[in-house]
Amino acid sequence: MGQTLDADGLQRLLQAPATSLAQCFVLCGDEILLQVESADTIRARAREQGHLERHRFDMDGRSDWAPVFATTQTVSLFGDKQLIEVSIPTGKPGKAGGEAIQELCAQLANQQLPDSLLVFQLPRLDKATRSSKWAQALATQAVWVDVPLIERRALPNWIQQRLKRQQQHAEPEALEWLAEKVEGNLLAAFQEIAKLGLLYPEGALSIENVQTAVLNVARYNIFDLRDAMLAGQAQRALTILRGLQGEGEALPLVLWAVGDEIRLLARLALLQSNGGDLSAALRQNRVFGPREQLLRQTLQRTPARAWPQALKHAHEIDRLIKGLAPADLLDDAWEEMARLTLRIALAGQRATRP
Repeated sequence: MGQTLDADGLQRLLQAPATSLAQCFVLCGDEILLQVESADTIRARAREQGHLERHRFDMDGRSDWAPVFATTQTVSLFGDKQLIEVSIPTGKPGKAGGEAIQELCAQLANQQLPDSLLVFQLPRLDKATRSSKWAQALATQAVWVDVPLIERRALPNWIQQRLKRQQQHAEPEALEWLAEKVEGNLLAAFQEIAKLGLLYPEGALSIENVQTAVLNVARYNIFDLRDAMLAGQAQRALTILRGLQGEGEALPLVLWAVGDEIRLLARLALLQSNGGDLSAALRQNRVFGPREQLLRQTLQRTPARAWPQALKHAHEIDRLIKGLAPADLLDDAWEEMARLTLRIALAGQRATRP
């Protein structure tokens, strides 16, 4: 008899001690974390009830379903029951696959697979696919679990519920902050919640606790470096640069990001000094929003004469990377990169030297 649940409903169903397993489950949805957790819960309960042999098949519209049927007919030498997982990542089993699924459902209905537990893993299905004969056959015979996407507005509450599982809770401001950082990536949210459980005792978590746990291991990228440099945040720019170096980022790529910005700023500064239309130039270079504000602020605080020298410095670092070391540069290209970064970040700030 078919049954439809969500991921939480499945957890409650399987955690009930007196519940016997259905013979067929369907996990349907695009949220990877909840799919994995649901499958893990079914596997754990299946082991408890004697399904010790596990077989997995990844199928598509051209797959041969004969091995699946052969597995259902295999008798274990030790009397163990079987767990058979069938993943269809495209959600399109094809004509032959659809007919095979219908046949498996018919065998389940006729109690011809007493030692087999089937788990089908599907992406979210559109209305037409959900109405297909094979999907309707599964809906009739299986416990169908709709795995939802956690939307942005529901994410803080989801995080709070997960924190409660480890006897913690957070203030609304902290939940909103964390939700913003992990939006669209439930696996990242799961990792951050687990980290909070390891770092802090049970009870309340402040926004400072949450920010410290997340930001202390933040991975930076070259665009973070660019933004810190333009904002005049010298210490943060150096921290990001050292982080990129430690993570093995390619120095030519870092130089490209910084050098490309310097070239743009040099052109804009020259245009501005000649009375040109800065706004039109920014639009032409597809610079909008926060980045536009950063560029404007950088041009305002930095003398126009600084840009040709900065551009020359970038070219010299490029030669240093290629083994053509100019006489007045350090031997370490990363150190010269730090000097160039500070040249821009500290430009226009009095009584400061790199």
